[in-house]
Amino acid sequence: MADRAPRPLSRRSVLTRGAGAVVGGGLLGGAAGYAGRGILDDDGAAPDWRTVADSRVVGAATEPFHGPHQAGITTPPQAHGAFIGFDLATGATRGEIQGVLRAWSQDAARLTSGRGGLADLQPELARDPARLTVTIGLGPGLFDAVRMPERRPAWLRQLPAFPQIDQLEDRWSGGDLLLQICADDPLVVSHAARTLASGVRGVAEQKWAQRGFRKAVGTDPTGRTQRNLFGQIDGTENPRPDDVDYDQVVFSDGRSADGQVQRWMRGGSSLVLRRIRMTMDTWEEIDRTSRELSVGRRIDTGAPLTGTHEHDPADFDAVDDVGLPVIPPESHMARARQRHRGEAMLRRPYNFDDPPEPGKISNSGLIFTAYQADPVRTYIPVQQRLAEQDALNTWTVPIGSAVFALPPGAPEGGYVGQGLFEG
Repeated sequence: MADRAPRPLSRRSVLTRGAGAVVGGGLLGGAAGYAGRGILDDDGAAPDWRTVADSRVVGAATEPFHGPHQAGITTPPQAHGAFIGFDLATGATRGEIQGVLRAWSQDAARLTSGRGGLADLQPELARDPARLTVTIGLGPGLFDAVRMPERRPAWLRQLPAFPQIDQLEDRWSGGDLLLQICADDPLVVSHAARTLASGVRGVAEQKWAQRGFRKAVGTDPTGRTQRNLFGQIDGTENPRPDDVDYDQVVFSDGRSADGQVQRWMRGGSSLVLRRIRMTMDTWEEIDRTSRELSVGRRIDTGAPLTGTHEHDPADFDAVDDVGLPVIPPESHMARARQRHRGEAMLRRPYNFDDPPEPGKISNSGLIFTAYQADPVRTYIPVQQRLAEQDALNTWTVPIGSAVFALPPGAPEGGYVGQGLFEG
């Protein structure tokens, strides 16, 4: 059979065809680069993570578990990640749930420092933590289980339906508890996941597990924004650590948009997790120009179609020689852009590439993660615009969705979520 020629999309068709899409505020998030702690070169200088991918350095690097915020939120993204959702067992008591959070925190503190868990039968697998982070999340149903519904933040609920785009499956959605486990070594991620998940038997059972990847350490020493499986530079518009309001964007002051105050959440954050299937086979049927019009950016540089470099400001009013917008208003970039600073969120997602279903060529996509102080104020308005009209919706399908509260970090001797149970 002769190969089919790619089916190009005209600029006009990109402007007029229906769409909706996926990822609130952009596809792939997270700042590039690495920041190892506790490791020195032979001359006593800290290693340059932009140029070094030495196993001696990568394996030994650590991220602290204890602190005012949980690690794994603003931590420079590691190469591998696992997201594991749990449902609480019927009849699980408040004390048992506290016990799980306490045990997870104790083991996470050990694992992230290169020691085995308290009941670890393979402690050797923990010796090279490779910047391991363990982030613990609480789902909406947990607060009913512990009979403390009044302590649930007003924003902590499942996202509203987006019928234009959602094809959600229960096997990828919801959850009462979350473990987010990230490291620069997949063996470390797997071992930590096994160690921590085994500690919930009788109290909770695993509902789903999603594993993903980003660029390997040292693949790109320049620190450029990485690409997703569509080949696009992704995450350009993330808030930056040197922004004056960075902490306000990412972390909660305990207040919700409705004025509710939950003091135990001060210093915590929220996670919106969406599993997005990318229809790679049909994406590869369209030409490069059509792809760039759908996104609103150039594939090679990530620059807006009105610019030259990735971080050039976009001119959404610019038109071409026939009067059409240079950046189509239905492009992903145009629909996802912040209308105001309250829509800023930190994106830190991972790609997945799983075995395909029978008769299919691929089963690929994005484990999209967005961190913000209040997803009702930040994430939902952006996602509503994307669902209404986004050119990328033709090639993306949300198949999983969950929302979690990420409590503040634990102090030495304490555990994540401890403030929820205190007066």
